[in-house]
Amino acid sequence: MKKISEHIEQINKSGRKALSIFLTAGFPTKENFVELATTVLENGADMLEIGIPFSDPLADGQIIQSSSQAALENGVTLKDVFHYCEKISAKIDKSRFLRDKPLILMGYANPILKYGIKNFCTDAESSGVSGLIVPDVPLEEYESFYNSDFKSLEKILLTTPTSSDERIKEIDQRSEGFVYCVSVTGTTGIKNKFDENVLKNLERTYTIVKKNKMLIGFGISNAQNVKTFAPYCDGVIVGSAVIKKISEAKTISEIGGFIKELSDACV
Repeated sequence: MKKISEHIEQINKSGRKALSIFLTAGFPTKENFVELATTVLENGADMLEIGIPFSDPLADGQIIQSSSQAALENGVTLKDVFHYCEKISAKIDKSRFLRDKPLILMGYANPILKYGIKNFCTDAESSGVSGLIVPDVPLEEYESFYNSDFKSLEKILLTTPTSSDERIKEIDQRSEGFVYCVSVTGTTGIKNKFDENVLKNLERTYTIVKKNKMLIGFGISNAQNVKTFAPYCDGVIVGSAVIKKISEAKTISEIGGFIKELSDACV
């Protein structure tokens, strides 16, 4: 399995920014999630972040919180999440068009600890997961949480607008796959505009991150946002806007069309 950083590097060398799309596992339905994920990949997503449903997702705004709650009401468990990943990975392996597109799990520490770290890592690896993002494990708790069981998963850490230069450097050293740069303070969600301070901070962070590729997330909701952020990163992450589109779309092809718009803007 190709490393996430190598995948992003290959995309950048072709003259594009990488596009990572966030989906909440089992949303909007348990039955059609694999079809939805495949559609997203086929229409231009370079990698997929699959959110583990959780009742108290602190970093997520209302749109993703609601999707997480809906998934929990659908009865989605961590076992289901791994089952989805296994099925999506099988489709990726069989398709020349989708080959090497990584799956990344994004979730909170509590469900992982409840499942058991060793069991979680074993099942994640066997289901084809490449990386992991846990927003509520700060740098100070890195050593106590990420034990040796995580060695097969690339651990992706986050910077925020309030991160100091020194902290960004340390996050860059510890992170694997890429550094997830949070564009704005607060939770995920759709933003209508970004002021000059946001762009200055992104530029600052991008110049400090040396070891890893850097992807920007939080608030990116359309093709114009992608173009605005492109000079300050190696790729973008879109979540809330995609979940909103999934909630509103009447057909799966509408969702595919939205992903294609985002992908076209990455050139």
